Amino acid sequence: MAEDDREDSVVTDDDSDQTAADGSLTTEGSTLLTRMEVCVAEAEKRSGKNAVSLQETFTVYLIETRAMDAVVEGCNPAPDCLWRRYSEFELLRNYLIITYPYVMVPPLPEKRAEFVWHKLSADNMDPDFVERRRVGLENFLLRVAAHPVLSNDKILYRFLTEEHGWKEAVYETGFQTQADSRLRALSATFRVRNPDKRFMEMKHYSDELQAHTSQLLRAHARVADRLYGVYKVHGNYGRVFSEWSAIEKEMGDGLQSAGHHMDAYAASIDDILEEEEHYADQLKEYLSYAEALRAVCRKHELTQFELEMATQDLVSKKLQREELATGIVATFSFKGMANKLFGQEAPEHKEARLKLLEELIAEGEETVKEKTVECEEHRDRARVDMQRFKEQKDRDLRDALINYAVMQVSMCKKGIQVWNNAKECFLKV
Repeated sequence: MAEDDREDSVVTDDDSDQTAADGSLTTEGSTLLTRMEVCVAEAEKRSGKNAVSLQETFTVYLIETRAMDAVVEGCNPAPDCLWRRYSEFELLRNYLIITYPYVMVPPLPEKRAEFVWHKLSADNMDPDFVERRRVGLENFLLRVAAHPVLSNDKILYRFLTEEHGWKEAVYETGFQTQADSRLRALSATFRVRNPDKRFMEMKHYSDELQAHTSQLLRAHARVADRLYGVYKVHGNYGRVFSEWSAIEKEMGDGLQSAGHHMDAYAASIDDILEEEEHYADQLKEYLSYAEALRAVCRKHELTQFELEMATQDLVSKKLQREELATGIVATFSFKGMANKLFGQEAPEHKEARLKLLEELIAEGEETVKEKTVECEEHRDRARVDMQRFKEQKDRDLRDALINYAVMQVSMCKKGIQVWNNAKECFLKV
């Protein structure tokens, strides 16, 4: 399997760390997040030349890490810092997907804004979008660093701690040669004979998750548009009341105060919509998780298809051996027809063919055994990670929806308070 091909682990200063057989860093019962603080502290816009020597503008992100031991002991050392581009995060995730095909690898934040409403910029260099992406990249690293399997990968450790050289280490693993082509995976999807019911259910679940989160995000974009309009109408109220107060002597103070309340209410929409986008980003994460689920299912289908093909090939070779040994051809073949027309082949040729078939059958049995183990390991590990993912998803979405409801209630209370304040102003007129 892919994880067996990785290099020996990087040695850390923690004596409790051990090097696992698959090359990952392991500390029994712990994850990287229990041993290291990780954050993406800031984003910075830079300019430089790309691979074809053209000038380009891009964003880099500052990753800060600090050993947890120092924090526990009461010290406060300066964190280790390095800069990474978004494309480097993509490379890390692609490596993790291929190396751990049974894991729902956490998704990266969107590269370009989707499900936007009219006031929200779709420019990927927009400061607000870059800030949301920074938060998303930090969330990605925290999820990976807290994962019981991914967190102990030595490439992840080098990504977080080595400014240079980690890319070369990634490519040296040969992970790109282990990538399954989408055409092969698609072929396996339609040709596998005995699909695992549990993976079929997982695939269906991922489709439903994507459909429901997409609908929710579209509804959110429409609501945000309308909400923005409602708040800006209150800004018009404020302007009208303020202008009206200028021509009214007795009513002037009350109208002007009411106008100030309306202006303050209208100005609060920016902060509210910033919170709205925070919750939208949480939904977008699980929209992307749906594809991670399907990737695990595709890998299982491909593994199952390869097992079925190896089994079929083994059965065919055993049948050939039986026909050659007995001289009785169970099915029509051109070889059998040739024997009837021209007589049986020489004994030495027959013996050589039997020997070759025996060797091929032995290889086929070994292949079937390996594919069976690979298929079972992938199935069992994927089921464990699926259970972990469901618990995480239920917890995250429950908290996000509750907090969103609380925010909406708070927003409505502020609106009621604004109109109560305006009523008090009008009563003083």
